Amino acid sequence: MLFREASVAGARVIDPSPHQDDRGRFMRVWCAREFAEHGIDFQPVQSNMGLSTKKGTTRGMHFQNAPALEAKLVRCTRGRMYDVILDLRPESPSHGQWFGVELSPENGRMVYVPERCAHGYQTLEDNTEMYYMTSCAYTPASASGVRFDDPAFGIRWPLAATVVSEQDRHWALSKR
Repeated sequence: MLFREASVAGARVIDPSPHQDDRGRFMRVWCAREFAEHGIDFQPVQSNMGLSTKKGTTRGMHFQNAPALEAKLVRCTRGRMYDVILDLRPESPSHGQWFGVELSPENGRMVYVPERCAHGYQTLEDNTEMYYMTSCAYTPASASGVRFDDPAFGIRWPLAATVVSEQDRHWALSKR
């Protein structure tokens, strides 16, 4: 795997090193040793999949508060998506900044989202499926979010948001 820093401190874009032959393609998508070698302490405890049937579906920006802080490792398994990380850590040099990258099965790219960063994505095709692992189980009492269209952060989504949940439309605007 090839790890590169994202503009959000501690976040990484991870490109696979696939092995291809006449049978198809094989690639590693998580390895504790490789992650540790790149300064990432990530031990997954839960895996999740999401399917969005409509292009332009926008989900996020989600995170979990203490005591259930979670890091995520995100990839796209069908379709294409624009994945966004937003740094909410006041002590971080990239506080308030966001980073976005396209994920698809073809590029095999993954994104590591550190704890206390919000995460969201937008589908670029119908029937886009994403898969992610988390370092903490989903804990409803700790679940939170910020608006995907909060002007304080200025996230530039590639498409108009066509489908957004009621919850994601009603997160409070930032007081930055």
